[in-house]
Amino acid sequence: MLTLRARRVFDGRDLLHDQVVTVRDGRVTSVAPGRTADVDPDIDLGEATLLPGLIDAHVHLAFDAGPDVVDRVTRLGDEELLEVMRDSAGRQLAAGVTTVRDLGDRGFLALRLGLGVNGPEVLAAGPPITSPRGHCWFLGGEAAGEEQVRQAVRERARRGAHVVKMMLTGGELTPGTHSHRAQFTAAEAKAAAEEAHVHGLPIAGHAHGREGIVLALEAGFDTVEHCSFLTEDSAEADPAVVARLAASSAIASLTLGFVPGAGEPPPRMRRLLPKLSEVLRTLGEAGVTYVIGSDAGIGPPKPHGVLPWGAQMAADLGFEPIDVLRAMTSRAALACRVADRKGHIAPGYDADLLVVDGDPLADVAALRRPVAVYRMGTRVGP
Repeated sequence: MLTLRARRVFDGRDLLHDQVVTVRDGRVTSVAPGRTADVDPDIDLGEATLLPGLIDAHVHLAFDAGPDVVDRVTRLGDEELLEVMRDSAGRQLAAGVTTVRDLGDRGFLALRLGLGVNGPEVLAAGPPITSPRGHCWFLGGEAAGEEQVRQAVRERARRGAHVVKMMLTGGELTPGTHSHRAQFTAAEAKAAAEEAHVHGLPIAGHAHGREGIVLALEAGFDTVEHCSFLTEDSAEADPAVVARLAASSAIASLTLGFVPGAGEPPPRMRRLLPKLSEVLRTLGEAGVTYVIGSDAGIGPPKPHGVLPWGAQMAADLGFEPIDVLRAMTSRAALACRVADRKGHIAPGYDADLLVVDGDPLADVAALRRPVAVYRMGTRVGP
């Protein structure tokens, strides 16, 4: 048994004061006011804050955040790539990210990691379903036509994937594709969503441009990744589509977070950053339900473990700090279909815990100062 006394506990929803959290066999067994708890705590956290381990809703463990991730992910053998992925996972855990949703690997390798408490829990999609020579085609998920799309979904369900990922638009990482253009028809997108839901799986749609966002909404996708409203040469939110997104049950997975000084985004994206910031503010002001997915691994500015920087970006854009924390804990757990055991500090939940120096509600930079990380009740860092 482990007991932790904390002056501040963010339980995934609200901030509590002066609590004692008790852990047994990898799960939280009680959360009680410190003055009434009938045990002497093993650890007094003092001025630190206790919160659920963070959940990054969009990562790529197979990408090493190097200058040419595509070359490396296509060149390495499976065992070498698994080592890259284990290293990526370790960096996530060290940053306090105890659950990741991997939305694109090669050869379903993320399902083979078996990290246990030595890494975050990995919720894996396998290779994303993409059109022939479409975005990230080199990961092995090409499909064309409704029947091939359904077969691709069935394969992922058979292999034990936790989520289906579909590239509804092109992307910046793949030459020859275009982020503002759709890669699939409405019928293909609907077939993918229907098949995923038949198998009890959520489906995530990579959608930069307006066309892709609309496809995701009309087909009934569970999360819409990026939602950047990229056009051919800019980024501009469509008010009608934003309103539709806000009124829907879909969750927008906003791409936030890069480490200053770790490298520059590609020139096109660097030029568009002000416009992309305007789009994100528009989504926030419209009340769109969101989580944060860092897209960690895709390049030097996005090393694994970058999610706390995403919190800083969201706060700088005007998002309320308490809602940012919910987006990376309880709401992310809901989007990832693990809300019955992740994202909260409450009896019966996994004891995936993060202790940070300071109060992240007053200053989200506290998330970048981890004091301790617990995975299923076992301290694993820093």
